[in-house]
Amino acid sequence: MSEGTEAVDNLIIGGGQAGLTVAYYLKKHNRPFVILDANTRIGDAWRNRWDSLRLFTPARFTGLPGMRFPASGGSFPSKDEMADYLEAYATHFGLAVRTGIKVDRVSRDGDVFLVRAGTHTFEARNVIVAMSNFQQPRIPAFASELSPDIVQLHSYAYRNPSQLKAGRVLVVGAGNSGADIAIDVAQTHRTTLAGAPSAVIPFRIEPFFARNVAIRIVRFVGQHVLSLRTPIGRKVRPRFLTQATPLIRVKPKDLQQAGIERTGRIIGVVEGIPVADDGRTCEVENIIWCTGFRPGFSWIDLPVLADRQEPVQRWGVVPEQPGLYFVGLEFQYAATSATITGVARDAHRVVRHIARRKLTAVSAPSTREATDRAVA
Repeated sequence: MSEGTEAVDNLIIGGGQAGLTVAYYLKKHNRPFVILDANTRIGDAWRNRWDSLRLFTPARFTGLPGMRFPASGGSFPSKDEMADYLEAYATHFGLAVRTGIKVDRVSRDGDVFLVRAGTHTFEARNVIVAMSNFQQPRIPAFASELSPDIVQLHSYAYRNPSQLKAGRVLVVGAGNSGADIAIDVAQTHRTTLAGAPSAVIPFRIEPFFARNVAIRIVRFVGQHVLSLRTPIGRKVRPRFLTQATPLIRVKPKDLQQAGIERTGRIIGVVEGIPVADDGRTCEVENIIWCTGFRPGFSWIDLPVLADRQEPVQRWGVVPEQPGLYFVGLEFQYAATSATITGVARDAHRVVRHIARRKLTAVSAPSTREATDRAVA
């Protein structure tokens, strides 16, 4: 180990719900760990989202292992309540997170991983990347051709309508974030929502039946039916990775009642003005891009990314790079893997694999056999 390098057994990259859950299980197995997070404060990944954001899941289903969410079971927590809960969770279980440290590069040096993060360097036996696939805001290339007078924000940067100037707002992307933000903006601005109509969950999530019965059915299907163990789960997984999630809270009727106009997909720019696929030009003063995110794992300097820059892993374990793990990926094992509801099972499976690594190394089976046995 070179001078100035810190040796760690388990290095967790990401201090959100995925990273904290991994740390919780590592601590139960008496395994030492270090958590690194680029944010200033635990929970900032939630805290820094738009002000009116609320979770789709009632509080009774929102807690991480070992600690219930401190709110009425039928309420829907705000993003700030979720952020504060994560901070309290880390404090309660003594899960120290080194905040303000952004990982720049992960590479391999023999049997250990070399992790560089600004002025910090770590050598780790195991590295757990605990974050979602989608890290970098995605904005179409033609956005640079828009008039400089148009205020442009990605949903990642949007907080509330005070960031916008007077005039019409075009919200691009008709998924859940686009619908939620359009409703938010329509209170103060004339608003147009662009994008093909999304599928819709056919019930309201707030009534008693939905909060107490329907949500249990949806969770069961997402956890156990739509998984990599079932034929239907394996069949629908590609759609989950490429298609928008059906509208959950906001319904088309809500958009109409809020006075929000609809138009087709934005496909280009003419003389500085956005143009939709129905031929309509949208003269607006503001654009909010609710166009999603792309994978942000280019800092992993190892051959573990597929064509779409998605990590090649099996239930969180990277067979070709022993000691490298992922938790929090979209449909990592099941449809709920990237949610607060589903992250615990994936984290527990990964930690069990870490605990068994030495045992599987002694018997020296093939890499695939070792992976299959340890994650089963």
